[in-house]
Amino acid sequence: MANATSQSAPTEAQIEALVVMRIIKHASSTFPTTATGCLVGMDVGNQLQITNSFPFPAAVPDPSAQQDSYHTPDPSTLALAAPRAKSNVTYQNEMVKLLREVNVDAQNVGWYMSASMGNFVSAGFVENQFFYQKAADEKSLALVFDVSRSSAGGVNMKAYRLSPSFMAAYKEGKFNTESLQKSNLRFQDILLELPLKVHNSHLLTSLLHTLPNAPPNNATLPFPTSLASLTHNPDLTPTPLVPNFDALDLSIDPFLEKTCDLLLDSIEAHTTEQNNFQYWQRATQREQTKVSAWQVKRKAENAARTAAGQPALDENEWTKLFKLPVEPSRLEALLVGRQVEQYARQVDGFGATVSGKMFGVRGSLLPGNEA
Repeated sequence: MANATSQSAPTEAQIEALVVMRIIKHASSTFPTTATGCLVGMDVGNQLQITNSFPFPAAVPDPSAQQDSYHTPDPSTLALAAPRAKSNVTYQNEMVKLLREVNVDAQNVGWYMSASMGNFVSAGFVENQFFYQKAADEKSLALVFDVSRSSAGGVNMKAYRLSPSFMAAYKEGKFNTESLQKSNLRFQDILLELPLKVHNSHLLTSLLHTLPNAPPNNATLPFPTSLASLTHNPDLTPTPLVPNFDALDLSIDPFLEKTCDLLLDSIEAHTTEQNNFQYWQRATQREQTKVSAWQVKRKAENAARTAAGQPALDENEWTKLFKLPVEPSRLEALLVGRQVEQYARQVDGFGATVSGKMFGVRGSLLPGNEA
């Protein structure tokens, strides 16, 4: 994958509408299985321009792993592992080479994936993004397209990048209590959201400006009297915006209940991670109590042997007799906490929209309800 040319990481992303439509088509065709693909474009100043995309081939599971019929790989798991698979890395390089031959933007700027109800924060997502940012000077991004929330009519697409502090911690590979306290890393510091702008290509914009409006009252347009009248046609004015009445719908968002259920599941997963950590703390405390008792006993023995003129015994022998439990990684707890925050933001957005409508109805602010 080609490295970016600028020294500082871009602070915003710009994607063409055609690429958005291509991602939507790919994600909708594979739903509910996760869809993943590669993003290509250009790194211009502080903006990452996404001008093309292509999907990854379907991941093929390891034949040796298919021997156990009770552990069949999940299609979504295989699709999420596709961006960092060795075969797909070769495939990306070949595609980028072919795009460069036809004079198309061929810089690898990241990858995309589909999600459902904002459920995308996982170890696989982090591993993929770390793989891309490490290969591109931390300038690649991940586009997350939510198929479920976009089914209502709006396009829900976000751009994310791993924060520098999390990249350093993930590169070190230590997520214990000591390293987290030293780096002051929190679950809020895992991802950075980039502003995402959708625009049309210059060719499509030129085409839209040449499309005339429909004649008023179905009347026929007169023939132009001169060549100059073709360039000053009053009927080429922009079409007025069509009113959107979806904002007047007073029904509660249908995704609010499902998001609350997923939020509760994530909280239970976070509670499980906390219980595992507390179990480790209790087990460590029990072993340390045994070690302390053994050390006191050994010191007493050494004092008696010294008084008797005998050589003292090794006081560090406890390292061979006792084995302290290994602290579990806190990475999963951080990811679950970030997923809980993601669901909480969605609930807050749904609740704010519904509350505004309800207050509007109560205060007779809608058209036709004036006193």
